Amino acid sequence: MSIAMKGSIENEVKSRPAYSPGLEGVIAGESALCLVDEGEAGLLYRGYPIRDLAEYGTFEEVAYLLLFGHLPSQQELADFSAQLIHQAVLPHPFEVFLGAVPSDSHPMDMVRTGVSLLGMVDPEAADNSHDANVRKSIRLLAQIPLMIATFYRFVNRKPLVRPQGGLTFGENLLYLLTDRRGSDEAKAMARVLDVSLTLYAEHEFNASTFAARVTASTMTDLHSAVTSAIGTLKGPLHGGANEAVAEMFLRIGSHEQAEAWVREALRQKQRIMGFGHRVLKKGDSRSAIIQRQAESLSRICGDRRWYEIATAVDHVIEQEKGLRPNLDFYTAVAYLLMGIPSTLYTTVFICSRITGWCAHVIEQQDHNRLMRPRALYTGPSRREYVPLDRRT
Repeated sequence: MSIAMKGSIENEVKSRPAYSPGLEGVIAGESALCLVDEGEAGLLYRGYPIRDLAEYGTFEEVAYLLLFGHLPSQQELADFSAQLIHQAVLPHPFEVFLGAVPSDSHPMDMVRTGVSLLGMVDPEAADNSHDANVRKSIRLLAQIPLMIATFYRFVNRKPLVRPQGGLTFGENLLYLLTDRRGSDEAKAMARVLDVSLTLYAEHEFNASTFAARVTASTMTDLHSAVTSAIGTLKGPLHGGANEAVAEMFLRIGSHEQAEAWVREALRQKQRIMGFGHRVLKKGDSRSAIIQRQAESLSRICGDRRWYEIATAVDHVIEQEKGLRPNLDFYTAVAYLLMGIPSTLYTTVFICSRITGWCAHVIEQQDHNRLMRPRALYTGPSRREYVPLDRRT
């Protein structure tokens, strides 16, 4: 190789932009919604520590905070909660759609297509103004739990129910999915479900949120951006971890078998779901919050089986891999105790994360710049075109 050619190649390599596989560590935008901090703060929603919101607040307050930028007054919260009950209506085209959905469809497929359908019939479908997007976000927050419950009940031939006034969002979601309400045990379950919704509501530029923002940056409608997010969440590397954790607990069966089961799975190089995080290398601060809730609910329900299996698995994985559980791990314990069908776990995530997605779509379009990254070309260098009749 000539000195000139070598120098040319070296200059080309130096001029290439930095490449980060999977965009890891790349700052792709600005947001005032969420700070993911591995320090003492843990996680902040618009400046408020997640542990305070989970312990003292409600999911409705968190949803209001993300959409409006401030915590609500008592009257604002009452009005917001009333809107959620009033807007919990599915239009007639959805009923027609539901009748055509194959009974063996995964609930995530139904929600993805259902949200797209709602975007076609929403009264403000073509209005991308800030205020219209907020109103559409509230409608989606109200409609999605009812959509999920209606599909599940329709397929399983269970009587349809509607959200009830006087119940919190968590109480209504538990009622819609399990028929539980009113008893002290149901109220305890609803409170833990409410905490899980708060913890899942927002997490910066995760894959589904980033997909929503990329879509929103074209100035398309909010429902299209949310549909992108749901399609992204469906992938097993993003959503569905708590469902996989619950299935693992069911296979293990008892805490006496947990250690041997996990060690055998590790020996076979199987991935144990619910551990580690792409961003939170030092552990997920949300995990400790939901673990306390799951342990408390286990005592209240008089059923410690799932919690004891979980702690046994947790101990082995920390000992062998040095990994700490993420939010999905102990959430599975809580959802098993509530009796929520495991196939609905990821759709329950949507009932919460819809607030973060919509807040990001609104923020993106309020200060929009079309997202158009570049790729690092790895194909062949320039080649000369040879006419067809001269090729061998």
